[in-house]
Amino acid sequence: MYKKFLDLGKQPLANKFLTKAEISKKEDFYNLSIGFNKKHNLVSILKTISSKKMFNDKYPYRSSMSVTIKNYFYELSKKIIKEFNPSCFLEIGSNDGTLIKNFDKKKSICVEPCKNHAKITTKLGYKTYPKYWNFSLAKKIKKENRKIDLIYSANTISHIHDLKSVFKSAEYVLSKNGILIIEDPSLLECLKVGSYDQFYNEHIYVFSLLSISKLVRKQNMEVYNIEILNTHGGSIRYYIKKKVNKNIRIKKSVLFQLKKEKIYGLDKFKTYQLFGKKIYNSKKKLRKIFINLKKQNKKIISYGATAKSCTVFNYCNLGKNLIDYVVDTTPEKIGKYTPGTHIKIKKYKKNSLDNVDYAFLSAWNFKDEIFNKEKKYIKKGIKFITHTPNPRII
Repeated sequence: MYKKFLDLGKQPLANKFLTKAEISKKEDFYNLSIGFNKKHNLVSILKTISSKKMFNDKYPYRSSMSVTIKNYFYELSKKIIKEFNPSCFLEIGSNDGTLIKNFDKKKSICVEPCKNHAKITTKLGYKTYPKYWNFSLAKKIKKENRKIDLIYSANTISHIHDLKSVFKSAEYVLSKNGILIIEDPSLLECLKVGSYDQFYNEHIYVFSLLSISKLVRKQNMEVYNIEILNTHGGSIRYYIKKKVNKNIRIKKSVLFQLKKEKIYGLDKFKTYQLFGKKIYNSKKKLRKIFINLKKQNKKIISYGATAKSCTVFNYCNLGKNLIDYVVDTTPEKIGKYTPGTHIKIKKYKKNSLDNVDYAFLSAWNFKDEIFNKEKKYIKKGIKFITHTPNPRII
């Protein structure tokens, strides 16, 4: 049973960027409320949307568009090969192949439901299943391939409603000593920095170690190690093994993180109630910043057409009257309009910040990459607006 602690209002599909023709038509909106389930220590959106509406053959997010993510996945691939050297590697949610292209094609398998991305990995020469990850697909993969040594998934498990099926399927295809590695945004960091934009219709869950531990235990698996990451505003990488594998011991990192999460109160509803109040105040402060700047006739753009910013724009009612336009590098988004708020998305160019007074840091989780890229404009005096950990100008 979930108890609601945050209401982010009516929200459109976060990655449904609109053409000029589409903005004049009726757009679908959905209630985006967030709740906490004490029994399972799970935080989830309360109304889910059909996966087929969100993940289709026109899905716009491409991990290869970020230099930070490309470098991150390259280093991660070296780490996985060095530490595990899997004879058969499976990636759930392979997107456009940014990670898996660093692995041997003969030893690797992709699972990617968005057909536009599945075509990319297929062309790269990887065996690709353009399907949703579930037990039916797991049985097919096990029948057609030898047992998997290692499964990896980044920022995908939180998109799948049926978590029982996720972990049951992983346990089924893994070899006895096989390892499941998943990474997703950290609930603890989300609450600490006030990143309510981690919640949008694709992100059904935001996990903690408390919740993941309970989920995998039911499928005869256990978390034996974790790593705290800086990616996506703070994430956790979970290393999971089968219980029958007695060769690996539980590391101190797991016990330490569990203790941290309990001290912070991730197992108590009151913690989430306080977070909900904090976010409501954050909304008022952010709107005030934009309104005051526009009264001074300042030119404000948004840096990045992100799914996260869809939540912020629609919750805080930041529309065309407050944001002049958005800049982005993703071809699938350029020339379109933001969901719900219908702000024009322009192609990012080296001179995109000319004559701009302020830029909203919608891709705040790539702040270091952005600030390094825009050093020239920062020296000239351009300012950035952010909503995390609290609304301010930097």
